[in-house]
Amino acid sequence: MIPAAAAGKQFMTLREPLGVAAMVLPWNFPIGMPARKVAAALAAGCTCVVKPAEDTPLISLAFAKIIEMAEVPSGVVNVLPCSRNKVQQVGTLFCESPKVAVVSFTGSTEVGKHLYSLCGKSVKRVALELGGNAPFIVFKSADVDLAVQGLMAAKYRNSGQTCVTANRIMVHKDIYEEFLEKFKASSSTLKIGNGAESGTT
Repeated sequence: MIPAAAAGKQFMTLREPLGVAAMVLPWNFPIGMPARKVAAALAAGCTCVVKPAEDTPLISLAFAKIIEMAEVPSGVVNVLPCSRNKVQQVGTLFCESPKVAVVSFTGSTEVGKHLYSLCGKSVKRVALELGGNAPFIVFKSADVDLAVQGLMAAKYRNSGQTCVTANRIMVHKDIYEEFLEKFKASSSTLKIGNGAESGTT
């Protein structure tokens, strides 16, 4: 019950699960993304069908094992890996199946538009997190060292493979040269290589 502005009245909310939530996951956060999406769906009382990215299916299968170990009932969370040549078929099934109540997709804008159009035929609920075009703006009054530090995190997080990675950097002309030199120097300290090897950043 929620109090209303008018005396003697109240608002009542009723929470009901939507039903089956189908989730299409990206490759760049293979454990974080299913954990976040599945947790929200389970909290709302929904069952889940998770399609991991073709490049990272094993971590989602390990995630399913953890869910099983946590004694979540069988069939509540289902992981459906598929090969690259079956992706479109699986996505279409999620969008067109009357058994699926909501489709959640994280990935490219192009694919998101396609899934959205398929879901539109049945007015299915859709949750989309699509590719970004994140700007990083540095004003004249900025602390240049702090701005460089912020850009290092914004540009190179997860090897630069996130939807919020800074890809348009705009710096005020009065501090541009100083910023550029400090950013180049900071970037040159990164060690590119095998992430399993010591010292690789």
